[in-house]
Amino acid sequence: MVSSRRVAAAAAAAPVAVAAWHILPAASWLPAVRALLLPTLDGRGSPDHVALTFDDGPDARSTPYFLRELDRLGVRATFFLQGAAVLRHRGLVRSMAAEGHELAVHCWEHKPPWLPRPVADREDLARAAAAVHSTGGTRPRWYRPPYGVLTATRWRAARRAGLCPVLWTAWGRDWEPGADTGGVLAQLGGRLDGGATVLLHDSDRNSAPGSWRVTLSALPHLLARCRDAGWRVGPLAEHGLAEGG
Repeated sequence: MVSSRRVAAAAAAAPVAVAAWHILPAASWLPAVRALLLPTLDGRGSPDHVALTFDDGPDARSTPYFLRELDRLGVRATFFLQGAAVLRHRGLVRSMAAEGHELAVHCWEHKPPWLPRPVADREDLARAAAAVHSTGGTRPRWYRPPYGVLTATRWRAARRAGLCPVLWTAWGRDWEPGADTGGVLAQLGGRLDGGATVLLHDSDRNSAPGSWRVTLSALPHLLARCRDAGWRVGPLAEHGLAEGG
């Protein structure tokens, strides 16, 4: 007969086990971990190509500036979109798609990841993917979770929605207070090479106010650096990632 002490111990251990199962995949946030074990999640693609990606849009205040600058520079990018914002700015999202940019899924709304939300994560991601699909006209392929934290429930929700999770190789930390053009480029430079996926933000919705202007000013310098190195720049669709990776 199982003692009451063992029952109590098992009951106490169960939440810990659930929490560990939920958060353990988030170790993929660490660049060294995913670079070694999960190259697709790290955004490693063709060695002659750099994937340019933006998070947190669409934003009617800032995203149009990025569209104009990208058009001037002759480059297309992948935009990871928030589903709730897609529904508020359908016309802008249609313009993004019409101009040849790739639309991907970031979230429904930008929420902290730490508590297990299996049903909510599945429902939120499904409706975000549906909003991107119905508005942009193309079924999205990629998913990047808020904060880059890919928990077990988010990973499962992405697979159920037919999405391939991908984080980034190099980021500019452009969301931080006090970020400037030189600092963003310096941050990118640490892991920027052929085959990299670059993470930037076209909105300050979840960043320091006005930070998108710094990102915008860094774009031509980033593009020049890539082209001088002989790397093509474009969306994830042209990056040669193995979606099953």
